[in-house]
Amino acid sequence: MIHRRKTRQISVGNVKIGGGAPIVVQSMTTTHPRDIEATINQIKRLEEVGCQIVRIAIPDESAISAIPSIKREISIPLIADVHFDYRLAIDAIRAGADGLRINPGNIGGEKRIKKIVDMAKEYNTAIRIGVNSGSLEREILKKYGSPRPEAMVESALKTIKFLEKLNFYNFKISLKSSSVLDTISAYRLLSKMVDYPLHLGVTEAGPPLRSAVKSAIALGTLLQEGIGDTIRVSVTGDPAIEVRIAYEILRSLNLCKFGIDLISCPTCGRCEINLIKLVEEVEDGLKTIKAPLKVAVMGCVVNGPGEAREADIGIAGGKGVGILFKKGKVIKKIKEGQLAKVLIEEVKKEIM
Repeated sequence: MIHRRKTRQISVGNVKIGGGAPIVVQSMTTTHPRDIEATINQIKRLEEVGCQIVRIAIPDESAISAIPSIKREISIPLIADVHFDYRLAIDAIRAGADGLRINPGNIGGEKRIKKIVDMAKEYNTAIRIGVNSGSLEREILKKYGSPRPEAMVESALKTIKFLEKLNFYNFKISLKSSSVLDTISAYRLLSKMVDYPLHLGVTEAGPPLRSAVKSAIALGTLLQEGIGDTIRVSVTGDPAIEVRIAYEILRSLNLCKFGIDLISCPTCGRCEINLIKLVEEVEDGLKTIKAPLKVAVMGCVVNGPGEAREADIGIAGGKGVGILFKKGKVIKKIKEGQLAKVLIEEVKKEIM
């Protein structure tokens, strides 16, 4: 059993982060917010697969003006991601953003941060101190010579101390690097020094397969050690994939009970059906199911049910025919072409 690190608790909209709350899954849209319809549609797809907080980029004033329209159409908290221009951060808070992500390496000095914090206090808006290895403050980078974990931690601590000086504690912290090992080291160091909630992620992690591997190693290692209160898997591609990978990581560590846990055999010479196609059909048909259920898709009628005995429900295919089973017990035979359809229907009946 994983014993999670005890942290303070903050709220982003109606979502609790830290303080023993369940680990929160986040993502970020790939659209420019000025395309309001596309942004709303993407967020709704993210909601369908279980995203609990969504972040949008705020590169200019047109993005600010879109915030109220977007918020009216979505049901999860909205984070404004701001770089360089502190005035955009202030305007985003005024426009109704539930949270704000700022990078201490490029948002400006203490005077600008104070103006942001003053507005966040007025609107009770949470802030994420988003340290990124690629954009550390010049003086810190010069001191360490490279964006080492110690440099990232020093950047975070500098901003933390300033926010505390302003009597502002409504924030979480992230220390993101494209290096898996640097990411792990940085979070380990900071977790020993502060009790604020931590947002985990590997930045610029790449396309889905590479991102899944990097994120599973970095986030999985930290989560197993009890470090982390909210996570984002960074993927070059459809952000819905980020959410699905995040939940797979959490499920693998028994840190959440959400959605379908799909198990399937890797196929072998005994397999007499197109198992890969069958698994893809089932996975796609169940991707929006949020109820926790273990589902199996096996390629051998003889051994499949026994090998997947722990599954709540599953199918096993043979030449021209397959079976539906529950908890290892055969329920009925099914024609091969109907296997995916029947399983999807049975799962939906199971959770009703």
